[in-house]
Amino acid sequence: MHRVMDYMANMNWMGLLSLLVSAAAALVCITFHELSHGYVAYRLGDPTAKRMGRLTLNPIKHLDVIGFLMMIFVGVGWAKPVPVDMRYFKNPKRGMAITALAGPISNFLMAIVTMLICSLVYHLLLPTDSMVLLVAFYFLCNVAILSVGLGLFNLIPISPLDGSKVLFSFLPDRAYYTILRYERYIMIAVIALVFFNVLDGPLSFCINGVLQFLCRVTGLPWEALVVGSQILDFLG
Repeated sequence: MHRVMDYMANMNWMGLLSLLVSAAAALVCITFHELSHGYVAYRLGDPTAKRMGRLTLNPIKHLDVIGFLMMIFVGVGWAKPVPVDMRYFKNPKRGMAITALAGPISNFLMAIVTMLICSLVYHLLLPTDSMVLLVAFYFLCNVAILSVGLGLFNLIPISPLDGSKVLFSFLPDRAYYTILRYERYIMIAVIALVFFNVLDGPLSFCINGVLQFLCRVTGLPWEALVVGSQILDFLG
């Protein structure tokens, strides 16, 4: 019993809280990303995602464990792709491109909204020592950063990322469908690029650039976003 009490007393509870809040932020980002894909596809005439229960805010339905862990510990990742049947679209390649863009666009819109709320919380936070506001600020900052990271990562024109669906829509049909056929194998290479930090430099540069621009737009100080995204780690 004493050992259990000692373990509880020495446990880094702030570190655990930081991890849990970061995980929650990642789940919010991937949920809205995939839901946006499915909803736009549904509006364009494809009922596949709806039929398979993917038009939902339940994050478990969209969870890819490896991509989720990458988001928490690397800063970029992916979710379980929403199933899309291009045959339902009047113009298959154009419909697929629009559906693909919906995910990153939803992430950028989410980043703007969360940073506006961050700006409000930041100004409320200054004169207080509220732990609730600190946790809320940490969560919102991480949602904003992960949203931008997820959106930009998916815009990379490498199959099966969303950017490839837009770029490849300009290819002849034969080349387009050949690439789609080998998507799962190309994804292995994408995972390797992320795991070995090959994309880390260019992605970090782009993410910081977009975040700094959004800070100017929303009135949130850049330093506040940076510190806010790590504040629970400092407290730990």
